[in-house]
Amino acid sequence: MMRKRIYTLTTCTLLAVVAWAQPDRWQQRVKYTMDVAMNVTTNRFTGKQRLEYTNNSPDTLKKVFYHLYWNAFQPNSMMDNRSRALGQKRTNGRADWDPRVKDRIQDLKPEEIGYQKVLSLKMNGIVQKYTVEETILEVPLSVPILPKAKVVFEMEFEAQVPLQIRRSGRDNPNTGVRYSMSQWYPKMCEYDYEGWHPTPYVAREFYGVWGDYEVNITIDKKYMIGGTGYLQNPNQVGFGYQAPNVRIMAPTGPTLTWRFVAPNVHDFMWAADPEYVHLTRTIAGGPDIHVIYNREEDLLRRTYEALPPEKKKDYANADAYIKWFDAEWNRIADAAVIVLPFIEKKFGAYPYKQYTFIHGGDGGMEYPMSTLIVGPSVSTAFHEWMHSWYQGMMGTNESEYAWMDEGFTSYAESLVTNYYQTVSGSAVTENTAGTGPRKKTLVDSLTKSKSYLTAESPHADAYDNYFGLVASRLEEPLTTHADHFETNFAYSLASYSKGEVFMEQLGYIVGAQLRDKILIDYYNQWHFKHPNVNDFIRVAEKASDIKLDWYREYFVNTTKTIDYGIDSLWEEGGKTKIRMRRIGNMPMPVDVLVTFKDGSKLLAYVPMYLMFGQKPVEDATIPRNVYEPWKWTNPQYTFEINRKITDLKIIEIDPSMRMADVDRKNNKLDIPW
Repeated sequence: MMRKRIYTLTTCTLLAVVAWAQPDRWQQRVKYTMDVAMNVTTNRFTGKQRLEYTNNSPDTLKKVFYHLYWNAFQPNSMMDNRSRALGQKRTNGRADWDPRVKDRIQDLKPEEIGYQKVLSLKMNGIVQKYTVEETILEVPLSVPILPKAKVVFEMEFEAQVPLQIRRSGRDNPNTGVRYSMSQWYPKMCEYDYEGWHPTPYVAREFYGVWGDYEVNITIDKKYMIGGTGYLQNPNQVGFGYQAPNVRIMAPTGPTLTWRFVAPNVHDFMWAADPEYVHLTRTIAGGPDIHVIYNREEDLLRRTYEALPPEKKKDYANADAYIKWFDAEWNRIADAAVIVLPFIEKKFGAYPYKQYTFIHGGDGGMEYPMSTLIVGPSVSTAFHEWMHSWYQGMMGTNESEYAWMDEGFTSYAESLVTNYYQTVSGSAVTENTAGTGPRKKTLVDSLTKSKSYLTAESPHADAYDNYFGLVASRLEEPLTTHADHFETNFAYSLASYSKGEVFMEQLGYIVGAQLRDKILIDYYNQWHFKHPNVNDFIRVAEKASDIKLDWYREYFVNTTKTIDYGIDSLWEEGGKTKIRMRRIGNMPMPVDVLVTFKDGSKLLAYVPMYLMFGQKPVEDATIPRNVYEPWKWTNPQYTFEINRKITDLKIIEIDPSMRMADVDRKNNKLDIPW
């Protein structure tokens, strides 16, 4: 009872904070109560859902929409057709489809497909008619929902868990996990200032309404569950959730009911398997960390035997492989404890009392208070955990602003990973089992110069990926809807890598310290509010006192590129003139580092006219001259330094390499005399 009271207080406190913090943007509100009964033989479950829906908008709602995500896992669905169509395209010599999906959906048998069937639906006790349009349920209401009104929907539904295809599903042969239960229930679509968002499930990410969940799951008693929310009956279920020294009484029947509550989240995920192992860590003053993974020895031995010879030689035998596997999952648990103080200092406080890393899914996929990861990769774990900030707490519409979710998360992941390897003394790369994410360029910050201007960046791989995207000529604007990119290749590099570059390059424009302040301000002002790109830009402008709408316009709304070069230099009256050229179509402020033969340096800083401001000094050890702003209508710019031309040794545009200049060959001039 005491634990329930604590969680109830937490919910009320969160709601009070949210209500107080967002007078300028209303939010709809949901409260789900769901009871589901899983049959592990048929892979089907039945469910009852009670949904309290509060219309906080100024609009009268004449209809509502629900997501029925699992209907995508049926032959000839939109997801199936889209994946097969992209597979006909080739990028970098390979089919462009998602390798996890490919053309697998069209071959699913009736007992392997996924579905969600609504059996009945009432609003305030009155039966409602509805239409199923594949992954969207449309409900024309018998009575409109008035502004500021609350209604109650009651639904009965049934579902079949599909074979693991994308994110959710059952019996993934790579992990052996029986059930990865994401997108598993009929979920109310988001209604915001732009209207309804009945986005069909074609491939990409999600957008949901914040609210409270109470979920009761009845399943075979041999199965352990992990996921979103706080377990309310730990001393009944056991499996490592129980209090110390509590004796668990075995249930008398074949099933066990797990009871969860989750306050102020926009989704609920769970996973279940009879071979799960449960690790826990406690952070003083912070959340409890849970790590749940499948330790089926027969599968691990088969996995070891299937390894290529060059990977198998990293282990003496299958027993050594299993020992490594256990150690890597423990490493994730320990790493979470190490990095949380750094994360909260850089990106804001984690507001929940629990986080769970769960073995499951098909790669890495984030959900409130938990994530599914396909293997014990620390960098994947960091990436998914950072989604708690830029997806879980910000809740930006990922379909419209995928780069604000994946890009900001990738930026944070790079910093967290770099911090972890510095303090732990161990490198983080793609793990030996091949289950990790794209390889990162990681730099031990202890080897860096004290000057940020000469520091190698942990974001270097993101810049390289972005430059590769530009060179491919397949780039599309970041404003492109996530499902509407012409290639998976362009979507991935734009949303992850160009989004990460956006954030690091922002530090070049306004200064790294101000960029860090912007991120904290962004968290403080916009968590639990569904911000968009304009909201972020305004936070950045207020913190920096620099106009940044041009940055959004050029780097987000277009595919224009940055390219500056040193044109020429000459001497007049004992002073040196240096002329630069803007070759690319995107204007930027320009840092030019001049190194003299005597070893001294000067930073020439040329603001861009549209900024109407300038960034503060970043490195006080190097003198800085500030020049007149460069107007974007002028392709050339000349500035003067008070030294003879024979005193100069090196001239370099953007020595920090934070500006995404697509051709750096003309950025540096080594003077031969």
